[in-house]
Amino acid sequence: MSYIVFSTLVLLITLLGVYVVIENNRKKARDAEKKIFNDRLKNITSQFKSRTAEFVDAKALRPKYSPKINAIVGNFFVVQPHTEENLDQLERVAEQFVMSVVFELNKCRETGNIDLLADQLQYFVAELPSSGIAFNKEFYHEILPALIVMIKTPDQGPSTPQSEEPTDGQDAVQLESEQETEKDTTQKAAAIAQ
Repeated sequence: MSYIVFSTLVLLITLLGVYVVIENNRKKARDAEKKIFNDRLKNITSQFKSRTAEFVDAKALRPKYSPKINAIVGNFFVVQPHTEENLDQLERVAEQFVMSVVFELNKCRETGNIDLLADQLQYFVAELPSSGIAFNKEFYHEILPALIVMIKTPDQGPSTPQSEEPTDGQDAVQLESEQETEKDTTQKAAAIAQ
């Protein structure tokens, strides 16, 4: 009888030890996942904020609007759960915003009109929510992508200088030279045929 009690006691201690080891491993796995999640969130946030600072340095964004733009990433998890799906959505909208502004900034640098982009960003900031609770799922999935599209500046083709535009006199000269070229080609063809 004592042999059965001893065996049962050893078995219970072994099961308890296995359970403790498994729970420790689960806790470590959860902590590792949480750390990866937080590191990724920190990376997205820091990259977004550094790009916003670059836009301020490029004079495309006025410094007083920088905190409101940074609230896009700062307030993402105010009313949303910390899930991978939500983190992916944050990454998508942050990248969409940055790429749109970079594209428009390059376009405005070519035309030399960065003030136009600064005005567009000012309108963009005016449409952002003022309270943290308004940064909800609807905002990030529907409203923000529509606001990002509003950043687009009107296309302005490069203006051609006055001297490059052909005048009526230049058209006549060009037409005469084309006619002379045709005449020369016809004479050469006739000479070869003889």
